[in-house]
Amino acid sequence: MKHSSHILLSPRITEKGALLSQHNCWVFNVAPSASKRDVAEAVRAVYNVRPRKVTLAALPTKTRVTRGTNRMGVSGGGKKAYVYLKQGDTIEFA
Repeated sequence: MKHSSHILLSPRITEKGALLSQHNCWVFNVAPSASKRDVAEAVRAVYNVRPRKVTLAALPTKTRVTRGTNRMGVSGGGKKAYVYLKQGDTIEFA
């Protein structure tokens, strides 16, 4: 098993994530090679809560044009995980 710091990269702090946290769902940026089982074990190790369900979503890369030089670039893609917890369980980000 990989180390949990290599699986959970960071919490994804967005408006959608804030709305989902009211319904016991937390969103994380995860490693592109992470599986649902890896994410569940990492959340259990780091936050001491057992996930009820884990859903993964791939974020596509997008091509962008810079304003000043009109050069093409690529924005980073990645993977995010939606981690659902039981009622009463919570995750605190400090």
